Amino acid sequence: MTGASNTAMIRRGTAMSLALLVIFLAAWEWGPRCLGIPSFIIPPLSMVYTEFLRMLAVNALMFHTGITTAEVIAGFILGSLLGAFFGYMLGMSPTAEFALSPYILALQIAPKVAFAPLFILWMGFTVYPKILVAILIVFFPVMVNVLTAVRTVDPDLINLARAFKATRAQIFWKIEFPASMPPLFAGLRIGSTLAVVGVVVGELVGGNMGLGYLLAFGEGQANTPMVFVTILMLTVVGGIAYLAVILIEQRVLHYMPKRALSGF
Repeated sequence: MTGASNTAMIRRGTAMSLALLVIFLAAWEWGPRCLGIPSFIIPPLSMVYTEFLRMLAVNALMFHTGITTAEVIAGFILGSLLGAFFGYMLGMSPTAEFALSPYILALQIAPKVAFAPLFILWMGFTVYPKILVAILIVFFPVMVNVLTAVRTVDPDLINLARAFKATRAQIFWKIEFPASMPPLFAGLRIGSTLAVVGVVVGELVGGNMGLGYLLAFGEGQANTPMVFVTILMLTVVGGIAYLAVILIEQRVLHYMPKRALSGF
C-alpha cells in the first residue's frame, strides 16, 4: 500500500469515526426523551455533562481518577512482567510447564472477585488489594500468549543455531525472544483493559478512593448521572492504557507491516 492511499484510508476512517461519534452523542441527548425513557434510567448527555462539572468541583473527580490510573499502571506493569517471566520459563521447560500448569490454571479459574475481600482482610483498605487483583487478571493472558509463542518457534531455527554452537542464552535472545514479541504485545493489549477491570473490582469491594468508590457511591445515592460519569472516566483510563500499548508496540515492532500494527 502506497503512502498516499494509506493516508487517504486514515482520513476516511477518521471521518467515519467522528461521524459515528456525533450520531451517538445526538442519540444519547435526544433519544431517551423521544422514547420516553426517564432520566433516572438513562440521563441525557447534557445532564451527564452537568454532573461531570459538579463532580470536578465537589467530589474531587480528578483525584479519584488519578488514584485509579496509578493502580491500573502498577497492576498492569507487575502483572505483565510476571506473566512474561512465567511464560518464558514454562515455554523453555516442558517439565516445569507440566508441573505448574494445573496450579496456574486453578488460579485463573478461581473468580477474581473472591480474592478481593481476602486481600482487603490481609492489607486493609489500601491501594495494595486493588493492585493485586489487577495483577491476577493481567497475569494469565500475557503468560499464555508468551508460552504459546515460545512453544511454536520453528524448531529448525533452533536446531540450526545449535549446529552453529549457539548457547541456550543466545538461542533465547536471538530466536525465541524476538519471535514472542508480537504475541506478547497481543497479550499486553488485552491486559491493559483487564487491569482497569481488576482495579475497579477491588475498589467496589472495599475502599474510599478511586473511581470504583465513586461508582459505588453514586449507586448508593441513586445518582444515575454520577454512575455514567464514572463509567466514562473508566473508559477513558482504559482507552489511554490501550493506546499507550499500541504506541509502544509500533516503536518496538517497527519492522512489521503497518496493517499488523493496527488499533485492533
